[in-house]
Amino acid sequence: MFAALSMIGGVVAALVTISVAAFTVRGVARVLLLGQVAYWALSYAARPLVLLWVQPQPRYGDDLADQRLALIGFPHGISEALRPVVFGLWVYAAVVVAYALWARRRPSPPPVRTDPDLVRTLLAVYLIGNLGRAAALLTGQAASAGEVQSANPVLDLVAGLGGLGSLGLILFLRLRHARTTALVLGGLLVVELVWAISIQSKSPVMAAALAVAIRFALLGWTRRRTLAAVGLAVVGLAGFGWLQSFKLTDEAEAAAAALDVQYPPLVQPFLSILRRFDLLQAATDAYFMGGRPWLTVDQVLTAAWESLVPATLLSGEKLHSGTAWASQVRGSSVDMTNVSVSLAEGGISEGLVLGGHVGIVLVALFTFALLVLSARALHSRYVLVIVLGVLVATSPVLGERGFLGSMEVVGKGLQLAVAVWAVDLALRLLRRSPATTPTVTPAATPDVTTDVTTPVTTPAATRDGTRDAALPTDPADARDPGVGQPETTLGSRR
Repeated sequence: MFAALSMIGGVVAALVTISVAAFTVRGVARVLLLGQVAYWALSYAARPLVLLWVQPQPRYGDDLADQRLALIGFPHGISEALRPVVFGLWVYAAVVVAYALWARRRPSPPPVRTDPDLVRTLLAVYLIGNLGRAAALLTGQAASAGEVQSANPVLDLVAGLGGLGSLGLILFLRLRHARTTALVLGGLLVVELVWAISIQSKSPVMAAALAVAIRFALLGWTRRRTLAAVGLAVVGLAGFGWLQSFKLTDEAEAAAAALDVQYPPLVQPFLSILRRFDLLQAATDAYFMGGRPWLTVDQVLTAAWESLVPATLLSGEKLHSGTAWASQVRGSSVDMTNVSVSLAEGGISEGLVLGGHVGIVLVALFTFALLVLSARALHSRYVLVIVLGVLVATSPVLGERGFLGSMEVVGKGLQLAVAVWAVDLALRLLRRSPATTPTVTPAATPDVTTDVTTPVTTPAATRDGTRDAALPTDPADARDPGVGQPETTLGSRR
């Protein structure tokens, strides 16, 4: 028991170090780092503490009570599974502290882009994506949570534009009145909640809530925004079990209630959250691999490269790290013969089975680099870079995936980024087309036959600098309004 508690203490100490360093970092990176801390605290601290306290009996359908840990004893199993986790978290903490010290002497990131053209593009993408969502629901081809392959990849891609457009609008929409802004953001959150319930997945609404926190980081933290972010987090934790209930039938909900009886009443409201943050299971998978390598370096690099290429352009089937982890890594210690599911492998566990402690260090460096790049991408001037930043920053990939899983998210993000870029290009061409270009009326040519001795009555200047239309002026003061003025065409302004 002491060894297990010592490992949990090492986890907590590393997470506290990351949190302290994160508060010294400016901008979006602070929010992303604190999000990682929250994710890892639930996975590597809260879940092991509950298992040590309760030591539940493994039952079918209870993902919290791992049968493998129960067989070797929860104290011993947790201490062994968390040993490489503690090492990986302290490596990550050292990297974060070094970056925080370096960033203190660097200038703040440039202001976020508030180009109206970007907002129009995101609005168009949002409308197109929601049409795709509606079509997917009506045809019964909407991808639900846990599905390994989509029934219609094209429709799934179009529907993905809806979530991307919503996240982009939450981040970059700027309105004059605070009340109007709150109503619009609330409407976007409600739509994402409805979509999450429709596909039985919590990811859309979780991404939208994280986007709100990132928006506050872009605008600058105030007391009101801080309270709003804390309130949103509390509501999210309280409603987590409610969202989980939409994935269960009446029979499954009754079975889950029977499984929860062996846990104390104090813990039962949080069981759905602890089951969702399951990186301790991934650490257990890595421990039971017994030091055997999972993939070779060539296989890892090939899989990473193929993740960036659409599947239709490849001759064979590319590796999906989540399903491969389930069948090959977890399958080495658990019977996964009739189970097809995509699991979160976790960066530390993936690094351990790929390259030992060296692999843990490399994956930690990659994860942190991806976090910094995604935070910087939100300040870019290019649509492609902004879209990739939005997708990575608002997805759980920074907390629950490793190198291979992150490359898959980046590859899918590239496809969505190209689609958004095409929409942006089409809108710009429409705005510049001749049909929408106003014609400039040329200035009238003065009549050369007019007698110069004819008195011209134009407004003369008065004492206060204005002109009185009733006062005559010298003919030399009469000028054509188009003469001497700079020429302006539509192409010279944006």
